[in-house]
Amino acid sequence: MSEVMKGIRIQKVVVNMGVGEAGEELKKAQKIMEIITSEKPIQTKCKVKAPIWDIRPGLPIGLKVTLRKEKAKEFLNRALSAKVKRIFAKSFDKEGNFGFGIKEYIDMPGAKYDPKLGIRGFDVLVCLSKPGHRIKDRKIRSRKIPLQHRVSKDEAINFVKESFGVEVE
Repeated sequence: MSEVMKGIRIQKVVVNMGVGEAGEELKKAQKIMEIITSEKPIQTKCKVKAPIWDIRPGLPIGLKVTLRKEKAKEFLNRALSAKVKRIFAKSFDKEGNFGFGIKEYIDMPGAKYDPKLGIRGFDVLVCLSKPGHRIKDRKIRSRKIPLQHRVSKDEAINFVKESFGVEVE
């Protein structure tokens, strides 16, 4: 296997914000997501019934945006700056993916506080892969990814340290 195929890259970055209710709060959260990602968010719908929280299946209760390629790198760099370039090692899973939360959207560089929108936090989930990862998802002749070609936790930590200058605790 050549060295090119061993290189790790960012497959996607998913920005997720749970609101818990539909209506005006969801519209405010949607505006916040547009400010921080410069993309239009997709509504996520409830899948279970929970009368205690007044939610039922099909009710929109959250938002998400998926970023890829250069937009993903640029957003991730800004989000890590908001976290002061620090992530816990327990944030990484065995497949090399990682995630972290930001408590207030105004921590993001370039985001200004708007009293009409309030303060909201969001989650950032990052999926890392190596070239050739598509064989798992393709329709024709899909295959499992061999163990030596998967991104391990240690490889992911090293990639984040080298690429973004992040301190992993």
